[in-house]
Amino acid sequence: MKQLGLVHDFLGVKIDKHKQFYFVSQSKYASSLLQQADLTRCNPVTNPTCTTLPTNPMTDSKLSDPSIYRRITGSLQYLTLTRPDIAYSVNQLSQHMHDPQQQHVYMLKKLLRYIKGTLDSGIPITKTDLVLKSFSDADWAGDPTSRKSTSGFCSFLGDTLISWTVKKKQIVARSSTESEYHALAALTSDLIWLQRLLSDFDIPQTNPTDMFCDNTFAIALANNPVFHARSKHIEIDFIRDHLQQNHIWLLPISTIDQTADIFTKALSTPRFTKLRSKLTVSQDPSTCRGILEYQNT
Repeated sequence: MKQLGLVHDFLGVKIDKHKQFYFVSQSKYASSLLQQADLTRCNPVTNPTCTTLPTNPMTDSKLSDPSIYRRITGSLQYLTLTRPDIAYSVNQLSQHMHDPQQQHVYMLKKLLRYIKGTLDSGIPITKTDLVLKSFSDADWAGDPTSRKSTSGFCSFLGDTLISWTVKKKQIVARSSTESEYHALAALTSDLIWLQRLLSDFDIPQTNPTDMFCDNTFAIALANNPVFHARSKHIEIDFIRDHLQQNHIWLLPISTIDQTADIFTKALSTPRFTKLRSKLTVSQDPSTCRGILEYQNT
């Protein structure tokens, strides 16, 4: 083993040390993806998703090749290591790798154009308190074809984003409460693992971890031991058990302030920009010659 000094680059992830924080990004890796797609000179956009797809979307001759579509989409999954703002878009594209259609090629090209305008973006690792908090959300029946829900959650250690997930459910939820509750169950499982991991690093969570959800019925279901007629098919013991043991604490939050909303659906540009800042995704301060400094939001 050798002492190589401070880390600057690890498996394509750039790590910059600043006075009060570290900044991790993958600008070189993102640039290589644009080169593969011949989009190094494309016009950037400010939103990676589309709330409404055009009737006849323009296609790209190179991205229309299914093998290239699969290769670039697969490579984009690695880019989400430091770019949680594109996690939903990559999840949507990955669902159609077996048979990409014209609209999927259009969505891929728009995502790459968004990456073009945010090449130097990443996430900071700040020196703050080491208290866990998490946000959970779900888009009920968001898939217009299968009517399956998409859930997403993210966890912060202090002000630093450390975990995030976007997943399409394998079954159709019968209500928005059911889809939200399943998302809470997945987040609870992830939180218990994070708590044990932090305990191994001598960072025990002495207080219950705050979990924020914008569905009051899902919160009531987790806290109420009675199976109601409309929810008797939902198993609630898992979350309630950890609530009773004071491992977690469910708290309501307004939909406007729900950070995890960015993982569940396509958003308008103002809404997307606001939630992206809540995720702490920002431009690398070093690209601005030290003029810009990271400010916690």
